[in-house]
Amino acid sequence: MSFKGLTPISYGGREVWPLIEGGKGVSATNGMSSGAWAAAGGIGTVSAVNADSYDAEGKIVPQVYDQLTRKERHEQLIRYAIDGAATQVERAYEMAGGNGAININVLWEMGGAQAVLEGVLERTKGMVTGVTCGAGMPYKLAEIAARFDVSYLPIISSARAFRALWKRSYHKVSDLMAAVVYEDPWLAGGHNGLSNAEDPKKPEDPYPRVAALRETMRKEGVAESVPIVMAGGVWYLREWENWIDNDELGQIAFQFGTRPLLTEESPIPQGWKDALRDIEPGDVLLHKFSPTGFYSSAVKNDFLYDLIYRSQRQIAFAKTAEGEMTAQLDVGVKGKNFWVRPEDLVSAREWVAQGHTEALKTPDGTVVFVTPEKRAEIRKDQADCMGCLSHCGFSSWKDHDDYTTGRLADPRSFCIQKTLQDIAHGDDVNQNLMFAGHAAYRFREDPFYSNKFTPSVKQLVDRILTGD
Repeated sequence: MSFKGLTPISYGGREVWPLIEGGKGVSATNGMSSGAWAAAGGIGTVSAVNADSYDAEGKIVPQVYDQLTRKERHEQLIRYAIDGAATQVERAYEMAGGNGAININVLWEMGGAQAVLEGVLERTKGMVTGVTCGAGMPYKLAEIAARFDVSYLPIISSARAFRALWKRSYHKVSDLMAAVVYEDPWLAGGHNGLSNAEDPKKPEDPYPRVAALRETMRKEGVAESVPIVMAGGVWYLREWENWIDNDELGQIAFQFGTRPLLTEESPIPQGWKDALRDIEPGDVLLHKFSPTGFYSSAVKNDFLYDLIYRSQRQIAFAKTAEGEMTAQLDVGVKGKNFWVRPEDLVSAREWVAQGHTEALKTPDGTVVFVTPEKRAEIRKDQADCMGCLSHCGFSSWKDHDDYTTGRLADPRSFCIQKTLQDIAHGDDVNQNLMFAGHAAYRFREDPFYSNKFTPSVKQLVDRILTGD
């Protein structure tokens, strides 16, 4: 029995519930969780972003980057990524037992994204039904899907972004576009597609934005049977009752990214699962610290506060005395070519007195003050870069041409690969980036999770189908 109006859709040659597991990168969604979601009749999503692979004894293979150059480490990363994702797809496919469907999720801004996607699809023929892809403008997604005869589901955050992708590429392979994922840029966890025209502090109602997306799809001749997947902020289906069987919106499916984190099959460590139960409204922050340059949403913890406070200990400087820059910076830097505002010199001396004795230059003509220990950590992480992004603000890596963005490495950011590997494999949840959607506070309020109950994926899907 399902929530009223919600009916199965045809996908990959079989009937499935229009419920999609959001693919969460770097081992937060794997073959176990997505295989279980598909087995329950939905669409499971294996993350193809540096997924885990296993040795002969079934133990996770640590991703060690021992090559000397970034380019060589980047090539190692691509090999790890293909091995891991292919392994997880095989596990998911087996676990699904012919039910539901298995998708894979790729970030287009991931380093070597195209090579990884092609490598995984090559090794998992007949197992993957579709590819979801966002974080960037993945123009080549349709062409790759056509080559491997799989569906594709672009992730976008506005009708404008969809139109640009459609005009440039997707109209050529329209028959393989299985759905369009609308990811709410204010509510979704992980990286968010806020444009420069949108205010991160002023969330917009998703209904008119999704209605505009459907209108654009209709104008471009996209078949009515192609669903729009609502992603970000979805918890109870009963709260979306007016979206179901709605002529203006057309066929709608729903993606759940945060709720599946707290299930028996979820691969995240127990400490992360426990932390989810304590999140309160406002504890998830939409921030701009990610080395991708995108906004992203994560739980406020010591890791995130360190980034917030680091950026607050920041002053502008000039190389010569000019305008307001009349005071010579005499702390935290070597050399005399640092001129700052007199009031900023006072602040800098206060930070140094507190132990933040090292000033690091940013690409924006400022310096940030950090402790010697933090400076050493930042410099080591930058030196150890393995090229996990196509463009990395933190290390200045670029995965093509001359392998550099040409910009100064930014000490206000962090190594995203390192922290996500650490938190996914049991490291301190307070000292690492903890992604979550903005509805995560509902774990505390939802009676389903009372008395520390952790559902199986099947129990969660069954619960969602009731409207709760």
